[in-house]
Amino acid sequence: MIAPLAKFIDWSVLQVAYATGLRAAPESRWKLGEALEFLNGPDFIPAASDPARIEFDGPRHFKFPTPRPGGDKENNIVYGRLHRCAERWRERPVIVLLDGSPSIGYHSAFPLLARRFNRAGFNVAALVASYHLQRRPRRPVEWNCLELARAIAQNVAEIRALTGWLVEEGCPCAGLLGFSFGGWLAGLTACGDARIACAVLAVPAVRMKRSSPPVFWRRVFEALRPAHEAMDTTRLNLILSKPVIPKENILLIEGIHDLFAERQPIEELWQKWEQPEIWRLPHGHISGLFAPGLTGRVLDWLAPRLETGRKIQARIHENARKIAC
Repeated sequence: MIAPLAKFIDWSVLQVAYATGLRAAPESRWKLGEALEFLNGPDFIPAASDPARIEFDGPRHFKFPTPRPGGDKENNIVYGRLHRCAERWRERPVIVLLDGSPSIGYHSAFPLLARRFNRAGFNVAALVASYHLQRRPRRPVEWNCLELARAIAQNVAEIRALTGWLVEEGCPCAGLLGFSFGGWLAGLTACGDARIACAVLAVPAVRMKRSSPPVFWRRVFEALRPAHEAMDTTRLNLILSKPVIPKENILLIEGIHDLFAERQPIEELWQKWEQPEIWRLPHGHISGLFAPGLTGRVLDWLAPRLETGRKIQARIHENARKIAC
């Protein structure tokens, strides 16, 4: 795509997003100290993770109580969809889709991706991120550093809980495909759960701090910079974390003209994660979603890794059966 057009699309969406959602709260209400204590403690991404207690409402729609409940009852129920393969779905791997804006991708792009991936022989699961869609509380939410940290931890815990349920159901393995903020969540999960077979981080957020804030909102970003820099010293910053899955099973997708997910942090992440495969595409953040052939390329990358995970689990189960006999 032509660079000026790709950047203009990203710039326009950024201005609308910040105009409707960005506010600079007084420093006394940041709760930064509490957030740093939480992010540096063992409860941010704990070692243990219990399977989700999933209930289905129809063939695809499901819900389960969040493993990290908070004060907003609407946000304490997780909603999602499971698009099963046509036959013997429990024997097939699962691709978990994670979006940066579920109000857009969950109802539009994800069903299309699910049909494509189902035809290729993979189950697809999608989750509604915390504080989105039907999980949005009726009251206004006053965001601060602590609430943001808790929301991110909640999302990661829900991905892991869903993974645990899929394993209990007999699915051989699960891979993550995350876009934007969803790519950040995929990266955090890959750094804390070895059950993940592979992870695609498409135009991901990597850390809190931005190098070049949008010009219309520079003063707001500058006011928040100390908080963002402090939070970037924790595991929230993917550059400071290490994946617990092989680098061969990680794919980074970078938009050369991206104004949302900046290139520099993604390049730093690529270096710190020992240079996993990276695709540097001539698109922006939004325009990259419509890149011709990209879905097929991602599927071609995922398929052999998920099939390898399936075969490994099949051998493990067969060995366990022989030992039991």
